[in-house]
Amino acid sequence: MEYTLEYPIIASERIDKYINSQIPELSRSYIQQLIQNKQVLVNDKECKSNYKCKPADHIHIQVEEPKELDVIPEDIPLDIVYEDTSIIIVNKPKHMVVHPAPGHESGTLVNALLYHCKDSLSSINGVIRPGIVHRIDQNTTGILVICKNDHAHKLLAEQLKEHSITRKYHAICYGTFKEPTGTVNAPIGRHPIDRKKMAINHKNGREAITHYRVLEQFDSYSYIECTLETGRTHQIRVHMSSIGHPLLGDDVYGPKNPKIKGLEGQTLHAKTLGFIHPDTNQYVEFDSELPDYFVKLLDKLRK
Repeated sequence: MEYTLEYPIIASERIDKYINSQIPELSRSYIQQLIQNKQVLVNDKECKSNYKCKPADHIHIQVEEPKELDVIPEDIPLDIVYEDTSIIIVNKPKHMVVHPAPGHESGTLVNALLYHCKDSLSSINGVIRPGIVHRIDQNTTGILVICKNDHAHKLLAEQLKEHSITRKYHAICYGTFKEPTGTVNAPIGRHPIDRKKMAINHKNGREAITHYRVLEQFDSYSYIECTLETGRTHQIRVHMSSIGHPLLGDDVYGPKNPKIKGLEGQTLHAKTLGFIHPDTNQYVEFDSELPDYFVKLLDKLRK
């Protein structure tokens, strides 16, 4: 894969920073690695990461094509909520990654699905994400729908695009609320400095809307339900943090050292999922029980 950039006539800046601003999917550390490997040329010459771009510089970036992972079926137990010939609803446990990626080549939900469903998964998202219509984070638990054929996948993907799918999450967050309900309407995009994070981004973000409802309040925490109108990466985590109520255990968007010990990742559970079934054309809704760690944490807060 090749990229070609021409530096505009503006104040000079480091080449790694400029490339990152133009091609955000390439992190600055990765760009620096490309420069070190002589895969970035300025006016057909090698450069260093601290090179300051000059007006009309011609920048050529050579990026190796990502290697296709060999996804192997694995006999991993699945918590199946519902299954028929077109869809399968599963309850994902904490720590499980949805699909393979560098550093997570095995033990994923897709590895388990390939073993359980054999060849009965939609092919729209390729071999890495067969059947996967939507995802939840590694440390988020809860309900997901997977499609067994391309027809079901297309219809559910269209419902996601139209924001007509019901998605309700339960979470525990810091602080208490004055009002029992509220809405956060703020666009989400890549963080301008830390490209691994998302942030409220009014310039380059995409529309994001989260409705929340307080279910129970404690001295310093609240148990809430969040309903997604859109589905951006880390949406609930970013939105709740933006109004001063980061999720308990979320060390990316909240405090690094929570007072409650033993937490591993954010306390967020995908509880309810509803959509028009691709075969019957009727609305169906599925619900999953709160995981044990979440129930025990609520009991602890109530005491």
